Amino acid sequence: MAEHRLTFKEMCAEFDVTPRTLRYYEYIELLEPDREGRARFYGPRERARMKLILRGRKFGFQLEDIRQWLLIYENEGTSAQMEAWVTLADGQLKELADQRRQLDEAMQELQDLRDSVAKEITKP
Repeated sequence: MAEHRLTFKEMCAEFDVTPRTLRYYEYIELLEPDREGRARFYGPRERARMKLILRGRKFGFQLEDIRQWLLIYENEGTSAQMEAWVTLADGQLKELADQRRQLDEAMQELQDLRDSVAKEITKP
């Protein structure tokens, strides 16, 4: 039985991405759909890669990091990819913690400023 493949339009709908995004992911070699003439078809491999790409983006990874990580699997296998993932995740966790600290500081400064202005406008 032939595997189910998605068309370009179906792929965009399934993953809630724009055609421009999907074409860009192909351009930077994150995805390699089957081509038949001008039509593109996405099989299980490309759908799995798209899930990983979107998950990586959700966690704040750069597209180039995701591309390199996917290449590790292609060239070196699962074990090497998992080791690379742990290293990437450690770095991203540190980055996110720093962003959280900066956001907490900005929120506190904004709250303090808001409170002082609110206090000024309620003075008799």
